[in-house]
Amino acid sequence: MKLLVDANLSPVVSEQLKAAGIDASHVYDHDLGTASDDAIAAFAEEVGAAVVSADSDFATNLALSGKIAPSLVLFRSADRLIPTQQAALLVANLPTMEPELVAGAVVSLSPTHLRARRLPLKS
Repeated sequence: MKLLVDANLSPVVSEQLKAAGIDASHVYDHDLGTASDDAIAAFAEEVGAAVVSADSDFATNLALSGKIAPSLVLFRSADRLIPTQQAALLVANLPTMEPELVAGAVVSLSPTHLRARRLPLKS
């Protein structure tokens, strides 16, 4: 499982994920720091990565696209956690989330909440 961390999260998140043995990179690693959500989604789909973001517009764009990829981990209340805490939350929950992410899903994640919705999202 590959994870691509969005620009609205610190590169520290991807560094911590890598240190935990997770195949992760940050959009900055791929010169996508200022890319649109659509461009980031297209890249993630191309390389088989799930996007990790705190941008709820990402989920909206996925819903409107009707696509089943890329999967998305959407941090809720990310501003209440420092990057190392965000990474730790991902590491702790990845075993539970991975089957959904591999199948194609949007996973909403916070310290008190975990919810997965399969793609394509329907209203």
